[in-house]
Formats: sequence, C-alpha cells, structure tokens
Amino acid sequence: MSVANRRAATWGLEAAPWTAGKASREVVAKLHTWGYTAADQAAGNLTALLVTTAVADGGRRVSVHLADQNRQALIVALSHRPGLAVADEAVLPELAALGAVSCGTDTAEDGRRHWAVLDL
Repeated sequence: MSVANRRAATWGLEAAPWTAGKASREVVAKLHTWGYTAADQAAGNLTALLVTTAVADGGRRVSVHLADQNRQALIVALSHRPGLAVADEAVLPELAALGAVSCGTDTAEDGRRHWAVLDL
C-alpha cells in the first residue's frame, strides 16, 4: 500500500484482544496532532471495528494506516495473514453505520485489508 501527497501514519501491532483499543487511541491522538478534534468517537469506533476484524483473521500482527486529505481520514487495517481466499464484506454495513462515508475490503498476498473513509 502506498500513500502519497498527504500526511500519513502507520502502526504495526500484535494481533491481540487489546489491540483495537490501543489502535483507536493512537488514531484519535494523531488526528488531534493534525488539527482534527470533531470526529473522535467515530474515528475511534471505526478504528476499533477495523482492527477487531483484522485480528479475527488469525494472523500474528496487524497494521493500521491513517491518512488525511480534504478534511477526510482514510483508516486501513491489514491482517497480515496470507492465504485468505476472498474479501469478507460482512463488516461493511457495520462500518457504514459507524459513520464511514465510504468503505471497502480486499484480499491480497499480504493479507486482508479493510478500510473506511470518515469526514472530519
């Protein structure tokens, strides 16, 4: 995954039950350093669901990627578990219900990615 021409941050984390909470706090804190403070709850909830979904894939680690552009944040969670057959779309309605203006999923050689775009 490549992000260009915008601010971005990445965290590599152990795939563990506590990871979603840690990732949520990190994402919200980074958004604050970028000057965004109005969407804390939505950003935290979206991050938690994305990371919980990545952890459920059963890999040893997950990564979280954050970027902003035009008062929107892109939040991505990657499971780093290769060999998953197809993208799992079951989480998409839940992401939309939490405030994602756009969301998606795909499966690649490096694992499954789930992502959400949030208005800031």
